[in-house]
Amino acid sequence: MVAQATLLLFGSFFVMLLAGVPISAGIGIASIFTALFSMDPAIFALTAAQRCFSGIDSFSLLALPFFSLGGNIMNKGGIAKRLVRLARLAVGKMPGYLAATNVLANMFFGAVSGSSVAATSAMGSIMAPLELDEGYDPNYSAAVNICSAPTGILIPPSGPLILYSITAGGVSVAALFMGGYLPGILMGLCVAGLAVFIAVKKGYKSSDVKDPDPAVKIIIDAVPSLLAVIIVMGGILAGFFTATEAGVVLCLYCGLLSILYKEMTFKSFYDLLADTMESSATILFLIAASSIMSYVMSYSGIPAAISNALMSISSNRYVILLVMNVFLLVMGMFLDLTPAVLIFTPIFLPITRSIGMSDVQFGIMLIMNLGIGSVTPPVGSCLFVGCGVGKVKIEGVTKYIVPLFAAMVVALFLVTFIPAISLCIPYLCGLVPSLGWTF
Repeated sequence: MVAQATLLLFGSFFVMLLAGVPISAGIGIASIFTALFSMDPAIFALTAAQRCFSGIDSFSLLALPFFSLGGNIMNKGGIAKRLVRLARLAVGKMPGYLAATNVLANMFFGAVSGSSVAATSAMGSIMAPLELDEGYDPNYSAAVNICSAPTGILIPPSGPLILYSITAGGVSVAALFMGGYLPGILMGLCVAGLAVFIAVKKGYKSSDVKDPDPAVKIIIDAVPSLLAVIIVMGGILAGFFTATEAGVVLCLYCGLLSILYKEMTFKSFYDLLADTMESSATILFLIAASSIMSYVMSYSGIPAAISNALMSISSNRYVILLVMNVFLLVMGMFLDLTPAVLIFTPIFLPITRSIGMSDVQFGIMLIMNLGIGSVTPPVGSCLFVGCGVGKVKIEGVTKYIVPLFAAMVVALFLVTFIPAISLCIPYLCGLVPSLGWTF
């Protein structure tokens, strides 16, 4: 019964995925198709409608469109350019300094916007012309931009971490946000280190370009943008506002900066509102459809069966986590981040709890896995956006993405097997009870 349900559910879903059916529709259709073989249709129809409504009836979900809007405002409002100038100032003496600037700028932008796709687009459009002027291989430049963008979904504030918190049943958003800092920085350092190594081999020099403005002016100009992080995270940690209210504060603050910078028109503001509404509607539809899938999986006993199968491979937590990581890396190649979080959180969270892993560490590991998947074909959102803004082809960037992908996986395994990397800051802030395994 369980094996049949699992085969029907995931088999039909991936068939529709390969056929080009939208992911949200594929999740819903596969769930309905499986349910018709295992439960009364009338009962299922009523329960499915209730699950759809309850799945999106959450005040916390309002944080997602607000953080998305805040990231869009930063992209169009001149904030991204100021962060790039600051990053360029910080790494100007390094070989291949523009590639290192790209990594650091993506980390800065991610720390403010929380979106890897927005970071890929914003930083790629700014950095690509600069790197081309100084003789960088466009494929190399695009690969560095693509592989450093996922730091934006780890360094808070982060929309995917909020989504995980809701899907996991209320894991502390503050703990997840604080837990994302060191893993995000670690991933950025791994990518930057390899990017600089490649730059040295290719003979890219340090900066000989003089910025017309003094360093003090560049720093002062970027401070208001970086203050967004302090305002948002400080407000959440101090208890002044929730994650949802922090999203509103972020939008208001970034909107005010864009007005002061005079780099946003009424039309561009209207366009980014439309983009935000479209992306938010897509996410809500995915959540509603995934609520049906979660119900069907629970009714059919699929999570318990997968848990038993995984635990039967080995009782060693390190082996279990290794298998889980390999599976998530492969799935990340075929699924966008949002549906993957919604599908795999209820499956794997009980397993990680049973082996003593903190819910916070698992959330960081999950989002990190799926972020790495966003740089790989065939469904890599960062890959396609980065190739588009860099005006290169996927075949050309692949030779550079492969070693950078390996560096990202090294960072992932360090985060997976060393709990303190994810839990150190939350522990110091009193948000988690321990620095390691719970038993």
